[in-house]
Amino acid sequence: MTAAQRQHLKLYTVEPLRFHRSIETTGVVDFDNDQATSVLAPFSGPVRRLLVSPGDRVRAGQPLALVDSPDFASALSAYRKALGTARTNRRLADLDKDLVQHNGVSQREQAQAETDARNAEADRDAALQALVALQIPSEIIRDLEAGRPIPHLEGTIRAPLAGTVAERLITPGQLLQAGSTPCFTVANLARVWVMARVFDSDLPAVSRGDPAEVMTDVGARSFSGTVDNIAALVDPDTRSVAVRVVVQNPGEILKKQMYVRVRIDASKEDSGLLIPVSAVLRDDQNLPFVYLSRADGSFARQHVTLGTRVADRYDITAGLNPGDQTVVEGGVFMQFMQSQ
Repeated sequence: MTAAQRQHLKLYTVEPLRFHRSIETTGVVDFDNDQATSVLAPFSGPVRRLLVSPGDRVRAGQPLALVDSPDFASALSAYRKALGTARTNRRLADLDKDLVQHNGVSQREQAQAETDARNAEADRDAALQALVALQIPSEIIRDLEAGRPIPHLEGTIRAPLAGTVAERLITPGQLLQAGSTPCFTVANLARVWVMARVFDSDLPAVSRGDPAEVMTDVGARSFSGTVDNIAALVDPDTRSVAVRVVVQNPGEILKKQMYVRVRIDASKEDSGLLIPVSAVLRDDQNLPFVYLSRADGSFARQHVTLGTRVADRYDITAGLNPGDQTVVEGGVFMQFMQSQ
């Protein structure tokens, strides 16, 4: 190379530097399971009417569907019987308590009457809890206790939390089984989880609390998040570890099962030999190399192993030593001259 050509070259002296790694990977959006739930049928019977559609916003306690359920009649009858038995047994126990003072009944008979009364009251309380589990209004229960007539009741499936109806899994006329038929999925979509995949080489750099950025092709938007959990198991199919990133979701743009790109900015400080990206070239086999400056003024190719990219620099894990001088400007021209 002529002296004029050498003037267009720029050299960089390799030295150890401290830096924070950025891990770039992919992930899948999921509901925040702390704010999402599957709504199961609390009673049996056919669905009479659906009151919401997927995508509707609901408040906690809002009716979602109406069900013609025989469970209500059974539960009301059981409570009415338990209530009457408890009152009768308590009255008899109180009467025996007065009689035993005048030797009208024996102590044993009075103790048995008291036991019967307490057992009946326990059955009454259990029957009352069955009504509460069926979400029967308190005014209906008071009417029942007062002996007033009770109107026909139908089951109402209600939203357990405020959010969006993500799934509707039942249809009118479908027969529900109490405690086993999933009816709806309600989720608060203001915050979601992104399950990012991190491989062995990057895992030591990731910690809970690390900031992350989630990018999607929908409107070229990005969302800020935080690493919340690192799985304890390796996925046997991908050989990666799931890292959960909690992301605020304004506008509810991020949807469940959406594929996204994730960048995690490690809070742990690392060290290594960083060189500018412009110093790295590729040979005919697409292997990375740099041009090293020699003491006699010549230059030589040196293959390197690339580690993490940090902004506009590469971390070189093998091939260079501190004090080496690499060409960072003019390397493409040198490669062209070498190929002639």
